[in-house]
Amino acid sequence: METHAPSHTENLTRLNRISGQIEGVKKMITEKRECPAIITQLRAARSAIKMVESNILKKHLQHCVAQSFISAADREAKIEELKKLFDRFNE
Repeated sequence: METHAPSHTENLTRLNRISGQIEGVKKMITEKRECPAIITQLRAARSAIKMVESNILKKHLQHCVAQSFISAADREAKIEELKKLFDRFNE
């Protein structure tokens, strides 16, 4: 069975906002703003990125992983894929 990647377009608004936050941080650095203010903006951007990551992971579980439970081989492959993903980004 062929699967198609789900759409993630609902995250584009948030990603555009993140892009704006990063541009703002660059401007703050150029303007030699206070470190705490820069760090605050970086934390906000990181939090927003984590939200996008969470949204995409949820969709992956609902769409891609759920579809893979049709055969045992697909199921095992998806479980391994998730294990590697979590291992790679374990914080």
